Amino acid sequence: MRAEIGKIIVGQTDLLELLLTAVLADGHVLLEGVPGVAKTLMAKLLARTLAVPFSRIQFTPDLMPADVLGTSIFRQNTGEFEFRRGPIFASVVLIDEINRAPAKTQSALFEVMEERTVTQDGTTYAMQEPFLVLATQNPVEQEGTYRLPEAQLDRFLFKLHVGYPTLAEEVQILQGHHAGFGGASLDSVQAILSAADLGALRAQVRQQRVEPNILEYIAKLVGQTRAHKALYLGASPRASLALLNGAKALAALRGRDFVTPEDVQFLAPSVLRHRILLTPEREMEGSTPDEVVQQIVQSVEVPR
Repeated sequence: MRAEIGKIIVGQTDLLELLLTAVLADGHVLLEGVPGVAKTLMAKLLARTLAVPFSRIQFTPDLMPADVLGTSIFRQNTGEFEFRRGPIFASVVLIDEINRAPAKTQSALFEVMEERTVTQDGTTYAMQEPFLVLATQNPVEQEGTYRLPEAQLDRFLFKLHVGYPTLAEEVQILQGHHAGFGGASLDSVQAILSAADLGALRAQVRQQRVEPNILEYIAKLVGQTRAHKALYLGASPRASLALLNGAKALAALRGRDFVTPEDVQFLAPSVLRHRILLTPEREMEGSTPDEVVQQIVQSVEVPR
């Protein structure tokens, strides 16, 4: 999958590793970055490497919940209502610019992201496996964006920052475009895993060995977010589970059948940055959630 995505995307090796970790850990991903840094392209390429149904939803200020989940239509020939499924009914769902839709539409995603079901007119519809939401958003300071509710942010396994390329990478991008995408188009990216393959890999990841002292380390890290003086809101037990599942998947990706403290430390910013809120004083001082997470990681004793 790395090789296939690497045909189009230049650099971004850590970001790609985290995306593959989320796929293996069965978690949703929020990609944040300024316009034009290939967030949507990265999500589309990841979807292309999986041989599963894919849909894309462009979030806009006038989007309604029914546009996402589906709606009931009256059939005159039968005299009954029939549920017409919305674009959320796919295995990989790309939600582009998720923070441009108002709270009403955001709330439509709460049930489906956590429980993998959609309840409409008293009937509950289960999503097929796998079910993965890849959402992109522009930074909150940008024009026309809404801040996502904490309850929704908490449903994302990772929030990943997509940064600018380095000078060398940008030169490589320009050379590729000048040569006509360097000979590679989106169609050249092949599907690598089927739904059954991914299910088998995820079952393998769940069997990873995790020592009791690593579990305690995860609990201490997350616990520190609730006691830190710079934080107004700490992380919930869902963050502890996200760190555990993510660390198991990362260890497997790195060729190990056991989790190390380094796996947990590598994932801590991605798991915690969207689940904590700084106090107003710290925000005014210019602190960032990542800085606070780094302080917490440095303050908690590493098990050996």
